[in-house]
Amino acid sequence: MSTSSTLIGRRVLVIEDESLVAMFVEDVLADLGCVVVGFASRLPEALEKATSAAFDVAILDVNLNDQQTFAVAAALISRGAPFVFATGYDGASLPEALQDIPIIRKPFKQRDLERALCAVLEA
Repeated sequence: MSTSSTLIGRRVLVIEDESLVAMFVEDVLADLGCVVVGFASRLPEALEKATSAAFDVAILDVNLNDQQTFAVAAALISRGAPFVFATGYDGASLPEALQDIPIIRKPFKQRDLERALCAVLEA
């Protein structure tokens, strides 16, 4: 698969509580030429990194250990940071204010992640 030049060298924050999913995402991002600058698997850590870490785009799981991450999404929006949701849920489960955020449905493939990241970075 040819990688979009939009993604090469991009710094990505991954917020995900399932270690196998996080490892898969890390591998996919490396294949796409991205650099993972941080991981968060708990809500307090996710909020801290969403407000202070240096990154180009984030991948945000909707639930971290049964806690919804809408406050993290709000923090990302307030700082103008592009992000995508990664979830097994559909978009109807999101608050109305977040329904325009792209969703990657789990389980997803590399091309799904690549398309979603390119879409938010090129917007």
